[in-house]
Amino acid sequence: MKTVMISTIALLAVVAVPFAAKAENPAHVKQLLETGACYSCNLQGADLREAHLIGADLRNANLQGADLTGANVEGADFTGANLKDANMAKAFASNAVFDLANLTGLNLTEARMINAHTFGANLTDVTFAGADIYGSGIGVGGEKP
Repeated sequence: MKTVMISTIALLAVVAVPFAAKAENPAHVKQLLETGACYSCNLQGADLREAHLIGADLRNANLQGADLTGANVEGADFTGANLKDANMAKAFASNAVFDLANLTGLNLTEARMINAHTFGANLTDVTFAGADIYGSGIGVGGEKP
């Protein structure tokens, strides 16, 4: 009897793990894509590749592990947002606001980030390979002569 119960619990744990990894709220994703406003939304792990989020209100949103590859977030407000381990490779983030945001482990490979605000943002382990970053308060390898 105990063996059957332990086997059942183990099977349920294995089956439940993939579902636990995707934690975004589908209603919040829909709200963001339809209205461009998602203050304090749960978008953790959301697939937002190639999304047009120009001027979106993402203040205090949880975007941890979200995929924003190729997204246009020009002028979006990420103040206080959690973008830990998110992917913004090839994203267009000019004039976006990342003040006080958690950008730990953010992938900005080949992203374009002109005049973005980053006051008080956590920039630990951000990947900038091939990115165009100017006027954003982010130093990438020193100044050019």
